Amino acid sequence: MFGFLAADIGIDLGTASVLVYVKGKGVVLQEPSVVAIEKDTQKILAVGEEARRMIGRTPGNITAVRPLKDGVIADYDVTEMMLKYFIGKICGKRLLLRPRIMVCIPTGVTTVEKRAVLEATQSAGARKVYLIEEPVAAAIGAGLDISKPYGNMVVDIGGGTTDVAVLSLGNIVYSQSIRVAGDKFDEALVRYIRKEYNIMIGERTAEELKINVGTAFPKERSESMEIRGRNLVTGLPKNIIITSEETYKAMEEPIQAVIDCIFHVLENTPPELSADISERGIVMTGGGSLLNGLDKLISERTQIPVHVAEDAISCVAVGTGKALEHLDKLEPSLITYKK
Repeated sequence: MFGFLAADIGIDLGTASVLVYVKGKGVVLQEPSVVAIEKDTQKILAVGEEARRMIGRTPGNITAVRPLKDGVIADYDVTEMMLKYFIGKICGKRLLLRPRIMVCIPTGVTTVEKRAVLEATQSAGARKVYLIEEPVAAAIGAGLDISKPYGNMVVDIGGGTTDVAVLSLGNIVYSQSIRVAGDKFDEALVRYIRKEYNIMIGERTAEELKINVGTAFPKERSESMEIRGRNLVTGLPKNIIITSEETYKAMEEPIQAVIDCIFHVLENTPPELSADISERGIVMTGGGSLLNGLDKLISERTQIPVHVAEDAISCVAVGTGKALEHLDKLEPSLITYKK
């Protein structure tokens, strides 16, 4: 636990995980966005990694829920409780001055969805709340200088959303957000295995399969992994072996949706900025960008160099925190909430 009077905190409030950046300390917390709740009393039993381990393994009176869906709040009360828990874990219980908090949101979210994030964060203990769009935070976290009049393209693939944006002079020139990302890759694997093998697997198994042998570029990877699921005919557990080539077939549709989104943004980018992007390349951030071969596939399809950011998972959280240090430049484009 970290104790201080108050601090500037950046929060990457993701569908799959929450990362918290504290000024001067870096990323101090990275936990799954999962909360375990007792159904009858609505009492929180576990948050984060401890709650994630309960997914698919809870008795009837306990439910493990993900309060965020597709990058936005699906359960307001649980999100507020989760944020309160994480802020308390970071700041300690006795704060003389409540922290200023910046939270990132996907591009294109509605006013109602923005308001829900602002109010949940304020209720969780913030003095002042700022919202920043994910591609801006990702670009800052990846070390791009977006203040100059040059085109920078960022592809941020998280758990619930993929945000593609072209940035110049500190702001977004053109962007698109689609609700296809890491979770949809997992769902595609679950569907494929059910269809091809008549076996049901859980989301944790699908995620492990994606990380260990999943690929978007079959030429680059040829591995296999043994997984266990439930046979839908007999109802008994069964082991099967899945290869990298099969994971590509399974995830082809959501991968293509991400590539289509990139093409759409490129087609709507002013010519001068397009020239900058073809020279400087595309920067990928987020956990989904680490899918084996995805950078090579995008580069092959677009004929533009693609670079995966050095610390792709933490980029948005780091950028969100660093943005608080440059409020004078960014504040006009931020959404704020002060009670």
